[in-house]
Amino acid sequence: MACSKLWVLIGLFMYALQCTPTLGEETEPGEEECRLLGKFDLRGYVNAENAMHVIGGMFPIHFRTILEEDPTSTPPMSPQCEGFNFRGYRWVKAMIHAINDINKRDDILPNITLGYQIYDTCFTMSKTVENSLAFLTGQNETTPVFRCSTGAPLAAIVGAGGSTLSIASSRILGLYYFPQVGYASSSLLLSDKYQFPTYLRTIPSDLVQSKGMADLVHHFGWRWIGTIAADDDYGKYGVKAFKEKVENTYTCIAFSETIPKIYSRDKLKSVVKVVKETNATVIVVYSSDIDFHPLVEELMISNVTGKTWIASEAWVTSALIAKPEYFSLLGGAIGFGIKRGEIPGFKEFLLDLHPSRDPDDDMTIEFWQSAFNCTWPNSNISYNTDNRKNVTGHENIINFSSEELCTGNEKLEELDNTYLDVSELRITYNVYKAVYAVASGLDQLRLCELTETKGPFIPGDTCASIDEFEPWQLMFYMKNRMRFTVLDEDVHINEKGDVYTPYDIINWQKNETGHIAFVQVGTFNMTDDDNVSELFLNTYPNFNVLCNMRGSQYRPRSACNNNCQPGFRKGILQGKPSCCYDCIRCAEGQFSDARECTGCKEDYWSNEQRSACVLKEVEFLAYGEALGMTLIALSAFGSCVILAVTGVYIKFRSTALVKANDRELSFLIQFSLITTLMTSVLFIGKPEDWSCQSRQVTLALGFSVCLACVLAKTVMLFLTQLAKNSKIAEKVRMAMRPIFQKIIVLFSVMAEAGICSAYLILEPPRMYKNTQFTVLKIIFECNEGSIMFLCVMFGFDVFLAILCFLTAFVARKLPNNFNEAKFVTFGMLVFFIVWISFVPAYLSTRGKFKVAVEIFAILASSFGLLGCIFVPKCYIILLKPLRNTEEIVGGRVTLNDKSAPPTSASCTSEINTISTTVLDE
Repeated sequence: MACSKLWVLIGLFMYALQCTPTLGEETEPGEEECRLLGKFDLRGYVNAENAMHVIGGMFPIHFRTILEEDPTSTPPMSPQCEGFNFRGYRWVKAMIHAINDINKRDDILPNITLGYQIYDTCFTMSKTVENSLAFLTGQNETTPVFRCSTGAPLAAIVGAGGSTLSIASSRILGLYYFPQVGYASSSLLLSDKYQFPTYLRTIPSDLVQSKGMADLVHHFGWRWIGTIAADDDYGKYGVKAFKEKVENTYTCIAFSETIPKIYSRDKLKSVVKVVKETNATVIVVYSSDIDFHPLVEELMISNVTGKTWIASEAWVTSALIAKPEYFSLLGGAIGFGIKRGEIPGFKEFLLDLHPSRDPDDDMTIEFWQSAFNCTWPNSNISYNTDNRKNVTGHENIINFSSEELCTGNEKLEELDNTYLDVSELRITYNVYKAVYAVASGLDQLRLCELTETKGPFIPGDTCASIDEFEPWQLMFYMKNRMRFTVLDEDVHINEKGDVYTPYDIINWQKNETGHIAFVQVGTFNMTDDDNVSELFLNTYPNFNVLCNMRGSQYRPRSACNNNCQPGFRKGILQGKPSCCYDCIRCAEGQFSDARECTGCKEDYWSNEQRSACVLKEVEFLAYGEALGMTLIALSAFGSCVILAVTGVYIKFRSTALVKANDRELSFLIQFSLITTLMTSVLFIGKPEDWSCQSRQVTLALGFSVCLACVLAKTVMLFLTQLAKNSKIAEKVRMAMRPIFQKIIVLFSVMAEAGICSAYLILEPPRMYKNTQFTVLKIIFECNEGSIMFLCVMFGFDVFLAILCFLTAFVARKLPNNFNEAKFVTFGMLVFFIVWISFVPAYLSTRGKFKVAVEIFAILASSFGLLGCIFVPKCYIILLKPLRNTEEIVGGRVTLNDKSAPPTSASCTSEINTISTTVLDE
């Protein structure tokens, strides 16, 4: 309906452009005649008779217009207004007070009296357009091409309240380059000087407010936000700017709803339903108090609670919204308020009001009637009516007016409403500054003639005359040199017509009297560069946290989901905003800070909760554990046994059996067995580079010494077998000399040592942290380096063992009393069985058990050789000493005792000479 009214007015405007351009001129026959299509019904205040210049003003003195049922069935009439706005009326008084203050001053516009012409916009676009056309014409008629008033010229206009109204009026006033200064319009659109070349304002644009809201949301960590905007330019552009600012702060918009400009309860109920059903607990509202109020009523009816509201400057300090009965809904709201100011003498000026002073002052009479809910005598002015449909489910006019007559004795001092509340002068203060902006521009224009030889206007570099100037000339000074001081505050309006003044951050709290207190809890400031901003929140005890709707203190939280617990990451949900997610448990080896999973470092692993990385358990065969201690004990036991055998051999070194077994080789075998047994100690404990390099080499050398000595003995047995052949006996006798045994041992050991040296030089083993076998542990083991070298090194030992086995096997049936070939053969079989069993067991185990398998193999093979080579001899030496004689050992006496263990030292009588040589040696 408001839009249709606007188009009617624009149509009238276009029609008027086609009329004859001279008022009062008689038209010739046949010429087109202009007709007056209608008059505006404008209400307000005018004081221009004794003024030199007039400043226009547009203010929402009423909340709304009364809509007609069928505007086409009757001649078009200017709409009537209802719902007296005490806050807007206070703005009117602020403008009048500012003009009065300026007229009293000598330092600005001396000897120049300003007047005012103030109209009521009724907070609607149609009335705002009517006001704009009336300002341009000087008449209450639709003839905008001409200004026909007889009073003082109109210098500039202050207004028109909300952003939508200012946009509508500025599009018309801008056609004539008419200066306009806004006091409450913060829409970003008004900064566009291409569309609005003459619009200035004393309030920051929504660019600043939106950035402040985004910073506030980010400060409190709110990630799931709802937005509600009035269905006008202020709300739409404000929310749009807010969304642009928060899109890079991981904040998502849960919903975006609009409040209808024309009252519709069904639409309001749909908005309420969205607010109730959403899990977003923080809601940004970009709306005027007048538009937001019907929605607040519906929210109260639906008992909506548990929401934190972020208020725009248009309603954050509005008495229409900040009522105690709304605290259950809006308590704890936080918003941005225009910088507060104090106007000297303003409270007294507001009190200086009474209907009896001017019986024709309808506005004052309506104020009195609405404030005290009484009817002024002989007044036919309606008040406290509501013609909106469906406001309470009925379509009839609602009349809250009283039949009681006003006495005139009512006291304004006792009035408790917005009109007299001067504690939060924010928009009111901006009205005061807007008037001073116009006066400052006029004063700059005046000073041009007095102080400058050349003016800015062409042709002729002239100055404009303060007595007679064009609006665009005043606009030059207001646009380019707009710096002025109001009540000790320096004001600078930039080239876009904007100012950058700080915002006060206001929190709604309940005071001791039960009323809502606007507690300033911080400030937000932004420079001309929109990338530089500063949000400061006070550390008052009552603002450590925000107050909720019931007055208790807590810090609100708003998120689409509950935060993921440590150990979980956020998983994106298809078709949902990025702020909505599933919590997915991190994989093993990863931890999370509730946002994303991160892999642990190499030596770390996630704990059971996946909330942190802990050092992996280190595994190696330690000395202190039972298995390690057992293996060390076995090694020590074996070494002690060998030492005992060595002691026996030393004590009985002169006996036939000890001498017959080559004492040097026997001692060398005992030493090598001790070496192999003690090598197992190198396998226990945390591996280091030196231990990894020494253990396999020491083991290989120890076995090679042992096997080389055994081979030397078995070769002698083998040669003894060959010596039976008389044809080669002499040659065999030459090979059986003792030096030949030493050569065999020396060559074998040197060959093994050469292999080990090459192994250590070319590709030595290193300590290695194995994290591949199990993710929960770090297995400290040795990386053996070159497998080829390792195989060659131990392969040589195997080669020696095979030679031992073959030579002993051939010589196992020598007919003598103490032939040990059978025992060597059995010892080699034990050696082969142990190490053949070792290979699959070694390859199938990991960690410390792999090391344990190798140590078991070392111990088993060492004990096997010890038992097969030395135990039978010790048995004879210690338990059967009568058999330890040269006759029996030499084979010259035949034994019937089958239990006597033969040795390789004796030979049959056929080769006594050979045996004697061996015994002598």
